[in-house]
Amino acid sequence: MGGMVKLNGKIKEKKYSAMKRREARNFYIYTAPWLIGFLVLTLYPILYSFYLMFTNMNLTGVGEFVGLENWKYAFTDDNLFRKAFLNTLKYVGMFVPSSIIVAFFIALLLSKKVRGLGVFRTAFYIPYITSGVAVTILWGWIFQKDYGIINYVLSLVGLKGPNWLGDKNVAMVSIVILSLWTIGNNIIIMLAGIQDIPQSYYESAQIDGAGSIRQTCYITLPLCTPTIYFNLIVTVIAAFQVFQQPLILTNGGPLNSTYTAAIHLYNNGFLYGKMGYASMMAWGMFAVIMIITVIVVSTSKYWVFYDD
Repeated sequence: MGGMVKLNGKIKEKKYSAMKRREARNFYIYTAPWLIGFLVLTLYPILYSFYLMFTNMNLTGVGEFVGLENWKYAFTDDNLFRKAFLNTLKYVGMFVPSSIIVAFFIALLLSKKVRGLGVFRTAFYIPYITSGVAVTILWGWIFQKDYGIINYVLSLVGLKGPNWLGDKNVAMVSIVILSLWTIGNNIIIMLAGIQDIPQSYYESAQIDGAGSIRQTCYITLPLCTPTIYFNLIVTVIAAFQVFQQPLILTNGGPLNSTYTAAIHLYNNGFLYGKMGYASMMAWGMFAVIMIITVIVVSTSKYWVFYDD
């Protein structure tokens, strides 16, 4: 009997070991496509771009190691580099706060129970999934100085509209307005955060005599800060990469007033063939985004409030 028990135990152990090996094999087989794609299409380009940052490599792959010369050239001789980053910071400073505020108030309105609510939610989300190029060209017509819709409406009330895309003082504002048209994703995320707030809080506030404004200020806004926190980080990262809108509408003009860091990176990398210099700018942008993200994360404990 003892021999039979040992034999059965060995058979079960072998079956268990075979099953573990099969599971391990299946795991590597199923994850191999993603893992290979990550290594070849993501990790390798990141590491290679880090190496390129210290070279003067061009599009043909010819270049040599130059150390920190790219950084030195950017901060001493390349005036467009400083201008591009200042324009990007200006855009981020205007777009990020306004997008958070607009997304919150639109989501607050969409959280109310009114007829046709689904239509309004769809209408606000559609611009986000619409082709960016098509939307940008459409807004180019809307911003047109002589026959644009905005200036036409202003003329009906006796006001002369500005040269939205031709005035260096207004062009960046036009880019921000266009970008605010496509914050449907932020609105949906903010709406989810508002709807996640327990209704019992509002019911208790109503019993205590709190009106809609007080409920918004003392219940909705504080308990929506985790969602605002998420939208803030995502929006900052996206805003620093603004490229398509200024490139199509103004090509960085007028007088380089909408010339962003992403445009400068693209021009140096793919128009002038300076892949090493472009890689340096990409990593510089990454460093700035990381610094701002760390600041936001480290200060979140002072203004982000959770339900518990």
